[in-house]
Amino acid sequence: MADALNVAFSFRPVSIQVLDALHNASLEILSQTGVNVHLPELRRMLADAGARVENDRRVFIPASLVDRALASAPSRIDLYDRRGRLAMSLEGTRCYFGTGSDLEFTLDHTGRRKSVLRDVERSARLCDRLANIDFVMSYALPGDVAGPKIELEQFRVMLENTAKPIIMTEYSGLKSLEALHRLACDRGPGENGFRQKPNYIIYGQFVSPLQHDAGSLERLVFCADQTIPLIYVPTIMMGASGPVTLAGALALANAECLAGLVMHQLRKPGSPFIYGGCVSPLDMATTVFSYGTPEWRIADAVLSALSQRYNLPIFGTAGTTDAKAIDVQAGAEWAYSLLTCVLAGTNLIHDVGYMESGLTGSLEALVICDEIIAMVKRLVNGFTISEETLALDLIRATGPAGHFLETDHTLNHFREHTWYPFLFDRKRFDEWKVGRDILQTARQRVTELLCENH
Repeated sequence: MADALNVAFSFRPVSIQVLDALHNASLEILSQTGVNVHLPELRRMLADAGARVENDRRVFIPASLVDRALASAPSRIDLYDRRGRLAMSLEGTRCYFGTGSDLEFTLDHTGRRKSVLRDVERSARLCDRLANIDFVMSYALPGDVAGPKIELEQFRVMLENTAKPIIMTEYSGLKSLEALHRLACDRGPGENGFRQKPNYIIYGQFVSPLQHDAGSLERLVFCADQTIPLIYVPTIMMGASGPVTLAGALALANAECLAGLVMHQLRKPGSPFIYGGCVSPLDMATTVFSYGTPEWRIADAVLSALSQRYNLPIFGTAGTTDAKAIDVQAGAEWAYSLLTCVLAGTNLIHDVGYMESGLTGSLEALVICDEIIAMVKRLVNGFTISEETLALDLIRATGPAGHFLETDHTLNHFREHTWYPFLFDRKRFDEWKVGRDILQTARQRVTELLCENH
């Protein structure tokens, strides 16, 4: 056999025809229904580029502007750590994992309580030491910090406790965002260095359906001007802020994100933009925006396929659960959501370790999800077919009724070709410590990692 064959696993959730139908539906929404744009300078920019403006704020965006934006947006975005080393290359189907942000509650050995700034610090330090967490968001909303200072304090604490790239939410206004960017440049490579080696991303949401509020657009303009990578995505609650059907919700989400892309690229062609969307049902029985639902997994997979059609990096969601405790439901929802997102090739997979539908975080949850990610990576990496791995000479030499336990081939390859868990248990029953469950093991691991000196 001349060349080795690499076998990796992935899936395409929908056909090209379905992607075309969703794309065309989104273009119709933009050109026929339009979007409300609440920042006058962007309305003028859109009008000058050929969009139609009515009633002072409704903008109808033609397909030609979408094509122009898709042509100018970069297909690859490189992110660096605090030491200036390349940490993530967002392109194609490369997958990276990180936490979500701003969780009101924290679950620890004392129970469920209000989050504080110390939780931001501890989660950032833990994530810095977890091998399968690639980026960090503020995994807690500190209730002990005054309003306008929250984001700067969150960012400062993360900068002090992790070298990994950061994704930062910012809702306190333009002045706060400017201060945050100054802090990033002062603590890092400086303004010019940041443009060459960006080490953080701004996460920007806007108001669905079809509303681009002034605050979100001010963030968009600032990020475009400063070449700060920007995630600009809608949140569609199916049945509330969007159609209850997946097809309609996806067409709407795609239209809203493409509208943001058009404005971003008109402002500064080539500035880094990250596509995506959060699409999930509003549970009509509980009024909860569900994080564990299969519809969100379908939506993420379809949006990933659209991002690959557009050649844009994508931001998605996995490692999330509606469970309130670390239990069977949590494990199942964490695992299947992570597997789906990785198989779909989502670039930035955030909200890892989310509990209670995005209200609660847990350091033990992060450790468990880190183990699940390692398992998922092993699964999708597949295997290699070569003369060495087929081992035909070895099989011939061993023959019927032989065994391979003591062969050099086994000794040389068993670590490389077999995944071994750190948390999950494979011991025989007699060796298993009765009464010691996964939560206790994870809690011990958290303590060990936070006590390490790096």
